[in-house]
Amino acid sequence: MSTTRATLRTTGVAVRAMLVFTVVLGVGYMLLVTGIGQLALPFQANGSPIRSSDGGLVGSALIGQSFTDADGAPLPEYFQSRPSAAGDGYDGGASSGSNLGPNNDDLIAAVAARQARISELDGVTLQEIPADAVTASGSGLDPDISPGYALLQVPRIATERGMDEQDVRALVEKHVQSRDLGFLGEERVNVLQLNQALDAVG
Repeated sequence: MSTTRATLRTTGVAVRAMLVFTVVLGVGYMLLVTGIGQLALPFQANGSPIRSSDGGLVGSALIGQSFTDADGAPLPEYFQSRPSAAGDGYDGGASSGSNLGPNNDDLIAAVAARQARISELDGVTLQEIPADAVTASGSGLDPDISPGYALLQVPRIATERGMDEQDVRALVEKHVQSRDLGFLGEERVNVLQLNQALDAVG
């Protein structure tokens, strides 16, 4: 009988502890972290949303998107993002890279095709095209390009929009983000934010 009571008592303690910790860690901790995020970093905590001038949601600063027409052809009046291997391109539900090695024939062909397209679109030689312009990121959702790739596109953008090339270049330079903490990663340009700023001025 005493063994049964001890078992029931132990079970009761375990159940009560589980309920307490479920409330404290499963609910309380979540609410605490969410509250701190909303107070300290609301932009980041809400997915880094990018909105249009009228308040409509146009995307996220964390997820890239393509600037192409219905047939997938680049819109020449916009800065182009780096390639994406996520689903049909920038599919947030299928984040991935191509996982192809540097000697893979399919990857070599894809890079060559991208180089040819950029060379024709921007009137540059293959040697002038930076690596990020023709290779997808590991996530397939990279929202950024290198300053070099952004500046390579400046003459085309200026021509298409009837803007002064120096003004477009200055816009790019204004949107160059430095390395995180001054030493992590590389300098980069967020394509969506740059194109949004471009629409605002030209």
